[in-house]
Amino acid sequence: MSFQKKIRRRRLAIQRGWRTWRKVARGVVSTDHVFLAHLIPIRRCNLSCTYCNEFDKHSPPVPIEDLKNRLDYLASFGTSIVTISGGEPLLHPELDDVIRHIRHHGMIAGMITNGYLLTRERIERLNRAGLEYLQISIDNVIPDEVSKKSLKVLDQKLKLLAEHADFHVNINSVLGSEVKNPEDALTVAHRAVALGFTSTVGILHDGQGQLQPLGLREREIFEEIMRLGKRSFARVNGFQQDIAHGREHHWRCRAGARYLYVCEDGLVHYCSQQRGYPGVPIAQYTREMRRREFLAQKGCAPHCTISCVQQVATLDNWRSPQQRPEVAPSSRELVQLSGVNRDR
Repeated sequence: MSFQKKIRRRRLAIQRGWRTWRKVARGVVSTDHVFLAHLIPIRRCNLSCTYCNEFDKHSPPVPIEDLKNRLDYLASFGTSIVTISGGEPLLHPELDDVIRHIRHHGMIAGMITNGYLLTRERIERLNRAGLEYLQISIDNVIPDEVSKKSLKVLDQKLKLLAEHADFHVNINSVLGSEVKNPEDALTVAHRAVALGFTSTVGILHDGQGQLQPLGLREREIFEEIMRLGKRSFARVNGFQQDIAHGREHHWRCRAGARYLYVCEDGLVHYCSQQRGYPGVPIAQYTREMRRREFLAQKGCAPHCTISCVQQVATLDNWRSPQQRPEVAPSSRELVQLSGVNRDR
């Protein structure tokens, strides 16, 4: 790598870090804005991992004007970070414009991808669009019937990222009941650190995002991976100690308020595993609704393994105790998912 490239990357890393921690500081000071939103530009995926319930094989990409409209609403909510997810977001033909629109509003732009579609040219386009954070989860070393997101397949993609990406790259390895060889997670984590990336570890959940405790050797590997690599907001994951040992985690879930999941139909949900409620079109999702969810205790919280929601909650776990809603969600509040554009 040339000296000029190293200097440019260092400058971008400093700018990115300053922007991120400034957003975190704002999040600690004020509760009156969304900190992180996941935006789904396409539900379709080019893979079929058996544990995943977040994809299909047929959905078309969301029209770019609809996505820009949803980002405009997120910006009006004061959103700090938008992470593009899916499905596989790289299948969207106008993804670069989505990233540019995020940056246009001053929000931090992140993306979660399986990495299969990355090429040097695609990475350089993401650089130009202004992507700031990218995460790839790698499930094993050798592909199997559970997952094709394997180090053997993706290692060349990781080398391309190490050489050409101007954005931060995090590699998430996986532990849990669906993983045949837990030692693979350690191999993946060491490879990520060797290439200069940050490394995190995720614990597989069931179909509702709920806890599945780790075995003894899995917990040992979990602890070793936690000690690896660089510090970042993605490594705010102390809650995983409870998850790894099968204990309930006591926290205050702020889904629907500080964290929003905006599906391909433009509806706001708690998270990827609790789709269906609030189920309100983003154009109709008011400040009062966000405040209601900020103060609402969620029944699924004690056994939740959804890292992004847990990380956002660390901003507010120390304040504003929650209460169980007095009444259950009414049928009017539960909006059925459909292919109809609900933005307007």
